[in-house]
Amino acid sequence: MRQNVDVTNVFSLDRPVYGIAQAAQLLGLRPDRARAWLDGYTRSGTHYPPVVRDVTTKSDLVTWGEFVELGYLRGYRQAAVALQRIRPVIARLRKEYHTPYPLAYYRPWVYDKELVLEAQEAEGLPSSLAIVVRTGQEIMLSDVAKGFMRRVEFDGDTARRWLPLGEFSPVVVDPSVAFGMPNVDGISTERLYELVVAGESLSEVANGYDISIDLLKNACAYEEMARRLAA
Repeated sequence: MRQNVDVTNVFSLDRPVYGIAQAAQLLGLRPDRARAWLDGYTRSGTHYPPVVRDVTTKSDLVTWGEFVELGYLRGYRQAAVALQRIRPVIARLRKEYHTPYPLAYYRPWVYDKELVLEAQEAEGLPSSLAIVVRTGQEIMLSDVAKGFMRRVEFDGDTARRWLPLGEFSPVVVDPSVAFGMPNVDGISTERLYELVVAGESLSEVANGYDISIDLLKNACAYEEMARRLAA
């Protein structure tokens, strides 16, 4: 058994931060898909258990840890793969790390890739769902895992912020800032965008919030994209 991950920030991972519909919108998912990954679903008389949660809870609230793990699974949203196949691997990592949110910690992605590979192989995970892959003598993150790592920011060993547009965008989602809504420099992107749409100039809004024009443009670009995807 490996050493436990640092769970000193587990309260923040356990804290409910969104409703399912809101979490899905922030991640660019359909609400029904997010709910199925969280609580499982029944099709043609067969019940498929949840992928993110250990057991079905039917709670409409999404914890920060669940949000982060949904963020990983979103990488498969357009792929024709059955995510039920990855469930045993996540369950195995839960047991190894003694935490309900193994994918919301830094260690599996960086330090324990061999452990992740062992879990994949033990559960017969197909290559299309791989978290890590072996290249020669080296174990690398899969393309989906690399995409996830570009969108999550860790504080120590714990996922603390989600970067919806990736590491080079100033737009962040932080459960402790702006009520968990997308923000730039702590200011809600939605609020900034609404002011611009209402007719205030970029310079007026930027000066009013003491932010740069560039930050404001990034906030507006994000909101325009989010509205386009939600339409």
